[in-house]
Amino acid sequence: MKIVGLSGSKVGSKTRTAMNYTITKLQEKYPEIETELLDLADYDIQFSDGRNYLDYEGDTGYVTKTIMEADAVIIGTPIFQASIPATLKNIFDLLPINAFQDKVVSMLVTAGSAKHFLIVEQQLKPILGYMKAQIVQTYVFIEESDFYRKEITNDDVHFRIERLVEDTVVLTETYTKIREAKEAEYDF
Repeated sequence: MKIVGLSGSKVGSKTRTAMNYTITKLQEKYPEIETELLDLADYDIQFSDGRNYLDYEGDTGYVTKTIMEADAVIIGTPIFQASIPATLKNIFDLLPINAFQDKVVSMLVTAGSAKHFLIVEQQLKPILGYMKAQIVQTYVFIEESDFYRKEITNDDVHFRIERLVEDTVVLTETYTKIREAKEAEYDF
């Protein structure tokens, strides 16, 4: 099993801090799972121009292919101006419409205010549903007050991240077994 973490912003540190913590917990609890963290701040990603993701080279090709090869993706995103950042939306635009078919996708969100709590429901989940993701329904919402000096200080957030990791792995294992059983019925 391969789980990719995607830190969906080029600026700021809170989402990256939360994603680092998430991937660390994933590696500690499930060392047998292959993991990779893609922080979009570390890559020079082209704007989507409608090409097939396999036609992109360099960082763009690497990031899109890594996401496509994953069994599950944990998306971390900040909320800017009551919306997901353009860098994350561009990744979705680079991928094919069925990019998340047979993949489990979970979400972690950082925001300056609780006022942005429903952005995941209104923007992110519809995009992921459209792209055929098996969505982990509960997500982790982290406010600015939960951080101090690039550390998460709220124990409840730590617990929710650990639960998100567990839910992502369990749902991925379960969905894989169900899909394999269904495919075995075809007998070819």
